[in-house]
Amino acid sequence: MLSKKMEAALNAQINAELWSAYLYLSMSAHFAAEGKPGISHWFKAQFDEEQGHAMKIFEYVVERGGKVELKAIGEVTQSWASPLAAFEDTLKHEQIVTAKINDLVTLAREEKDYATESMLQWFVNEQVEEESTAQGYIEALRMIKDNGFGIYTFDKELRGRQ
Repeated sequence: MLSKKMEAALNAQINAELWSAYLYLSMSAHFAAEGKPGISHWFKAQFDEEQGHAMKIFEYVVERGGKVELKAIGEVTQSWASPLAAFEDTLKHEQIVTAKINDLVTLAREEKDYATESMLQWFVNEQVEEESTAQGYIEALRMIKDNGFGIYTFDKELRGRQ
């Protein structure tokens, strides 16, 4: 059974994951409108992934006898100056999510909630991948700069994400 403090913290994380999904859907819409279907596709896949993260925590709360309480999702940014700006925002956002996950792990340890700490290790590992991926795309886009063919190639490459 979850403590009320842990239940509240996990509910806040569900909201944060859904906000993340909403942010990535906004990025997808922006790049679709700009005629960059590959970048749009990548952010749409990110949207799907973040919804999955929310559901993983949702199902865990239910499984542990807690109550899921869904709150309103705040507004998100609607446009970006460039793909580089969007991926820089992605990295900053994922670093914030990493800090939130780390705070949850700390709380689980304080509460001696070893089951929740174990579940959260999946998210700890996932955040390493999320930050690394965003950083890699930032580095690639910095090399590409404003080269139209480079952006076209980058966009085409991102269409392949499963």
